[in-house]
Amino acid sequence: MYELKPDEKTTSVMVYTEEALYHGQIVTRDFSRVNIFLRTEGAPNYLHLLNAQMIRPGSTPRTINFDEIFIPTIKVIGFHVGPDIENELDYDPMEENRMMAHVKVVLGSFLLESKIRISTQTDLSTSLEVSRVKWLSLYEASITNLYLAQMKVQTPLLLVRQDNVSFGLIG
Repeated sequence: MYELKPDEKTTSVMVYTEEALYHGQIVTRDFSRVNIFLRTEGAPNYLHLLNAQMIRPGSTPRTINFDEIFIPTIKVIGFHVGPDIENELDYDPMEENRMMAHVKVVLGSFLLESKIRISTQTDLSTSLEVSRVKWLSLYEASITNLYLAQMKVQTPLLLVRQDNVSFGLIG
């Protein structure tokens, strides 16, 4: 079993790919802000999870447990810290000329009802077109799955890979 180095820590996370949902303890440097670390230059090529569970939704959902698993970061389309972790937001709520737009986001077989922070001077379509970031932040997300009727996850902050998800507007 993996032993943490003195400058490492573990944090409960949920990782979404096209094929599966992973829940486990991610290994990061002790100084990392885990909720947004995928947006940094130091993001790893593989997410290293300990005591992980993989859930493969589908007509017959499957669950597999791992002592350790390495998930290619390039395959990750959604990421957030576990519900038991304090989640520091990544914006200033007093910032002017910004608003929250309600969106539904399709993330593989997962459906999110959430909010996205955009300029008051534009709309979602324009914001998505001009955005050049790999990872977008979504807020106050409620996550469900088409195959897992009992699943409902709430998180105040979620990162999604912009070019691997679809956005729909809701009233």
